[in-house]
Amino acid sequence: MAAPLVLRRDLFSLARILGGISQLGPRGLSACSSHRKCNQTRFQPLQTSSTFFHTATYLSSTPLSITVTDEPDTLFQKVVVLVKAHDRAVLDSYEFFATMAAKELGIAMGKVFEPPKDIERLTLLKSVHIYKKHRVQYEMRTHYRCIELLHITGCTAQVYLEYIQRNLPEGVAMEVTKTAMEKIPDHILEPMWKDHPIDDKSSK
Repeated sequence: MAAPLVLRRDLFSLARILGGISQLGPRGLSACSSHRKCNQTRFQPLQTSSTFFHTATYLSSTPLSITVTDEPDTLFQKVVVLVKAHDRAVLDSYEFFATMAAKELGIAMGKVFEPPKDIERLTLLKSVHIYKKHRVQYEMRTHYRCIELLHITGCTAQVYLEYIQRNLPEGVAMEVTKTAMEKIPDHILEPMWKDHPIDDKSSK
């Protein structure tokens, strides 16, 4: 009587594992604790099922959504990325990173130049009451870098700008200027004299 009871419990626990239940009941563990083969049969599918559940959860948390539309992508004639900071060495490193990322993506680059820096000076009296000529001067320098991207699509510009903005160092500000290319309206393409035809008979 004990052997059919144990076999019935083994089949019941195997059905629960295949059904997606990752935890076994305490009765199933106590009934089969004296048999080594039963423990191996129970715990090996349990590890496989837990790995499967983890992978399924990971894939469901990051769904792939691809949308296909008939609308044409936006084309930018020029995208100007202006970066400013107080530390020149940080700007040199970030300029190298941004230009290398643009080359890896195959983006046509224009001029990469350094606009003139801004210097803001503040003069204060060092003494409180007397010695008016004894002053101290503080200055704050703002350095700039300008990167021009030529003939870039809207999707590529969005991916590139998001990538370089995520890696923007601390203390660095960015300003992006986009120049889009638009289609000429139909009422400008067609000549105006088509709406008002001229009769040849009246001219004769």
